[in-house]
Amino acid sequence: MLAPGYSALEFVPPAAGSYGLPPMGLAADGRILTDQNKRSTLHDVMGDRITVLSFIFTTCTDVNGCPLAAYVLSGVQRALLDRPEMRDRVRFISFSFDPENDSPKVLKEYGGKFRDPNFHWDFVTAATDIDLATTLDAYGQSVLRDYDGEGNYMGSMSHILRVFLIDEQKKIRNIYSTSFLHTDTIVNDVRTLLMD
Repeated sequence: MLAPGYSALEFVPPAAGSYGLPPMGLAADGRILTDQNKRSTLHDVMGDRITVLSFIFTTCTDVNGCPLAAYVLSGVQRALLDRPEMRDRVRFISFSFDPENDSPKVLKEYGGKFRDPNFHWDFVTAATDIDLATTLDAYGQSVLRDYDGEGNYMGSMSHILRVFLIDEQKKIRNIYSTSFLHTDTIVNDVRTLLMD
């Protein structure tokens, strides 16, 4: 069964600004490697923009996992491109937790399928296992490698999709799961934050 994010919302969402998104804590920083093969930090890449942060890996085959995040964020990107007053205040970061496979070169190619040249969408990973573990732990993002009955790594990973909405002060304002990740919801929430 496909996640709700692949189809139209089955309800009319509340008007932007008619509800609150109370801070849920500070978005953690973390050392990263960009798809330009440059070392940086999450906070540096976030800058002073509203950020939508997703944790992904490029070879994910679960249609309701990483491909859902790419599909929904592509929809949000399209919705914001014609609204410079919003577009220029938002950025996406897709953080791969599979640095072994998702090198900067791979991330650049993968990101090229989704990123519009007029939008800020960064594809990053961690440079070291310690940096990766620290960042995943800080965001409560669990990732399990899948092994067969003989203990051989199968090349896939199990994880729960979580996408974070982070404001300009680097405070987490929403966390979307598979059931609630939808283009209309994220666009509405971004509008709400911009009205703060």
